[in-house]
Amino acid sequence: MLFVLVGLVLIGLNLADVGPFGRWNWEFFGDLWKFCVPFVLAIFWWVYSDKSGLNKRREMQRMEDKKKARRQENLEALGMDARARKRAQKQQPR
Repeated sequence: MLFVLVGLVLIGLNLADVGPFGRWNWEFFGDLWKFCVPFVLAIFWWVYSDKSGLNKRREMQRMEDKKKARRQENLEALGMDARARKRAQKQQPR
């Protein structure tokens, strides 16, 4: 995603005529390749992350975190979480 954002910023800077980016031209054999490099790198990154399983591991970790949070919320709602037990022990007279 970062590469796509960099590419869009380069295009925006060119259209706004800011700095050296404003002098780049859109001719096919001119500076067009400079605008395309971040997008090509983004494609390579997405292919790599899909082939290496990086995306799947991140997705599985997010699902696991959601499951833990949901379980903790349910325990708190039932009054069975660790904090509720500590409070109950403190309130009981000995």
